[in-house]
Amino acid sequence: ALSNVPPLRNYFLEEENYKSIQRPPGDIMFLLVQRFGELMRKLWNPRNFKAHVSPHEMLQAVVLCSKKNFQITKQGDGVDFLSWFLNALHSALGGTKKKKKKLGFLPPWGGSPGPPTSELSVPQPAEEKAQLLQNSEYQEMMVESTFMYLTLDLPTAPLYKDEKEQLIIPQVPLFSILAKFNGATEKEYKTYKENFLKRFQLTKLPPYLIFCIKRFTKNNFFVEKNPTIVNFPIT
Repeated sequence: ALSNVPPLRNYFLEEENYKSIQRPPGDIMFLLVQRFGELMRKLWNPRNFKAHVSPHEMLQAVVLCSKKNFQITKQGDGVDFLSWFLNALHSALGGTKKKKKKLGFLPPWGGSPGPPTSELSVPQPAEEKAQLLQNSEYQEMMVESTFMYLTLDLPTAPLYKDEKEQLIIPQVPLFSILAKFNGATEKEYKTYKENFLKRFQLTKLPPYLIFCIKRFTKNNFFVEKNPTIVNFPIT
């Protein structure tokens, strides 16, 4: 999917864009940049003899640079890999965490202000909410931050079967789960100390959005997958 993002693709198609970047002696992270650039040029080579391209060298670089946190023989979390991969490329190309120093391919994700959140710690019942808001401890607080991807929450899957003794696979439109970022929808977050009600609002959209749909939940016994189908608008 990253190979179809024009700023990222165009940056790595030209090796001259990153060939002269100086790295400390013994730094292995630049190997990830070289292998990803080679893979990108193989994918977009109009003279390819075969219809498929082997990413074996790229996978070996991922295993080496991630210190075996991501391995070829072991299934991992795609969101964790994407976060690590983009940050590793950014760091290997001389980027920093400062907003003023960005690389040619990072503004589609990292250059836009992310969702400011309003945090409100309010216990139940709801009738006490108006009174508690008068106290400074329960005043709303707004925080503005940047984001790399947006996490979308799915509705809870049904527990019971329908009248035909079949499990119902629910469907939800994309716009329904995007309502999390409309600035009005509240969601409760619990910690070991207190509870928070948060509202999210996007103040500025980047050229490209990455959606992370949370399907897996873990408990003490197993990992459960939410089979809800998300309908994407075609037009």
